Amino acid sequence: MWVLRRLVFVVLLAGCAGGATGTAAKTASAVRPNLILITLDTTRADRMGFLGSDRGLTPSLDAFSKDGTVFARAYAQVPLTTPSHAALLTGTYPQFNHIEDLGSPLGKDVPYLPDVLRRRGYKTGAFIGAYILDPKSQGAPGFDRGFDTYDAGFHKRRPGEDRYKSVERRAGDVVDHALAWLSKHPQGPFFIWLHFYDAHDPYDPPAPYKEKYASALYDGEIAYTDEQVGRFLAALKSRNLYNGAAIAVAADHGEAFGEHGEERHGIFLYDETVHVPLLLKLPKQSSAGKRIEDRVALADVAPTLLDLAGLPVPAAMQARSLLKIEGSDKGSQAVYSETNYPHKAFGWSALRSWRAGKYLYIQAPKRELYDQSVDPKALQNLASTSSAVTETLNSQVDAFHGKTAAEKTAETKLDPAQAENLRALGYLASDSSDTDHTGTDAEIDPKDKIRIANLMHEGLVNIEEERYEDAIPLFEQVVKEEPTAPSGRLELGRALVHVKRYQDAIPVLQSAVAKSPDSGMAHFELGLAYVKTGQWEASLPEFQAAVAKTPNSAQLHFYVAAVLTRLKRVPEAVTEFETALKLDPNHYLANLLYGRLLFLERHPQQALPKLLAAAKLEPEYREPHRFLADLYEATNQPQKAARERELAAKGKAGEIP
Repeated sequence: MWVLRRLVFVVLLAGCAGGATGTAAKTASAVRPNLILITLDTTRADRMGFLGSDRGLTPSLDAFSKDGTVFARAYAQVPLTTPSHAALLTGTYPQFNHIEDLGSPLGKDVPYLPDVLRRRGYKTGAFIGAYILDPKSQGAPGFDRGFDTYDAGFHKRRPGEDRYKSVERRAGDVVDHALAWLSKHPQGPFFIWLHFYDAHDPYDPPAPYKEKYASALYDGEIAYTDEQVGRFLAALKSRNLYNGAAIAVAADHGEAFGEHGEERHGIFLYDETVHVPLLLKLPKQSSAGKRIEDRVALADVAPTLLDLAGLPVPAAMQARSLLKIEGSDKGSQAVYSETNYPHKAFGWSALRSWRAGKYLYIQAPKRELYDQSVDPKALQNLASTSSAVTETLNSQVDAFHGKTAAEKTAETKLDPAQAENLRALGYLASDSSDTDHTGTDAEIDPKDKIRIANLMHEGLVNIEEERYEDAIPLFEQVVKEEPTAPSGRLELGRALVHVKRYQDAIPVLQSAVAKSPDSGMAHFELGLAYVKTGQWEASLPEFQAAVAKTPNSAQLHFYVAAVLTRLKRVPEAVTEFETALKLDPNHYLANLLYGRLLFLERHPQQALPKLLAAAKLEPEYREPHRFLADLYEATNQPQKAARERELAAKGKAGEIP
């Protein structure tokens, strides 16, 4: 690989030729290539033609691979979207950046590739395929740091709304947005990141892929995404932006289809979900046709792109530049991965893996050791018969984790809005208060409970698709098989609320609170069930308990305010509304109901900006227009009142607690 690095140096040196008469800044800019990162969510390595697949799904990527280097043995650090992208973009491991779960914030002190590049003169743009990486919706707080443009803008899916206009967008739309940005930024240097979410479930490729791959919709999603990657690369070529650019293409994690019992991803650390495709094209295609068998980590991408830009790699970045791989010994570098999702979501043991030499070692309550040179599918566990190797690798995992970990200052606490949106993507939202399991819970091996995880995931998919009646028996089965876990009761209670079986939901949610009294989510869902049955007095302490666990949640402060309003405790309600809007000035319902309260309390001038904000935030809903009409009539503005009545008549009803 040192040859690859030398080629990069020659290319950059050639860029300096003839530039001696310019300023130092112009010279530096001239040798800095445009950097392009493409991430393919939930994409298995074994579906790639350039990695040996014969399914014919990736002709665009296969052609692109010939212009660059194929890293045949690349591994994700976490089999979940947000933590995996965090490792890739920060060059650090999850035990350092502490993005071990969904919705965790990116700390300001963690080195971040786009931030480093923008500080050195790069224009930066991100074009995101789903809510899960949207900072504004709290899917990935802090991920917009360093970006001039962070194109996301997702929102909670409303009943009957197309998922591709709410929580996700197709690859074609991502490409369109990225090309529009490039049209406005033709001059470099720039860094652009495209994230394609299509291969994530539910699998629903557009025509003609849906018809062509009717029996293998996941493959159809990959084939469609490949086409869109090809369209983007072709556009780069037509704009003369391809040859001089450095382009990295990687998946964040893979997908399991029953291997080792897992459906989808997040629980286990086998190759199905951790081995990922990784391609790197250097400027002027100087690494064309290379194939690297050394084991590499996704975290290596960030320092590599900085190296290609000729910029110093921050000392806090823990990974290495791929340009610095000296040898070609197969698998020479050990690679660390982990998943905390089993613990955060279910209270079971977290898992860590260590790929070293010919072995895959998984640190779990029941240790696992596989010789991948003869057992690539990891079917024969050697841990009990090769105890010396097992102990050695276990010590190496512990030593690496200890060396690369940083102290964590605070736990992440999701608010209900975050949790709801994560559920909409099929993930069990984790309340950090739920994860303080003691005794034997944390020693439960996920291998022994994978059926529970699969049932939960299937239930969440049914909820996302508004098939609540189908979800209920799945969650009931979880409660039956896992009676001590509050998560099953919580999701069962929510599903019962959705089908208006409130009297059945309340005792289930009361049980969830009893089993997990520190869970803000459990208190919130119980409070919501009480609201649905008009039990306002009973709901208040539940919402207040939820606020105590997540004090920075605008959503929770809003619900406390709404209940206090119902209970005619106006001064306290005003305080809660003010807090909610301080935390989130664009909270639609807080603006709406606070404005209504101020109007009813005869403060129309204070009410007006709140109601106007609500109407601007949700112009299709009738309630803000109706409330504005009342205000204008009361303040002798009949023309404005009539206009608002007209808009209210055309609007649709919104849900108000």
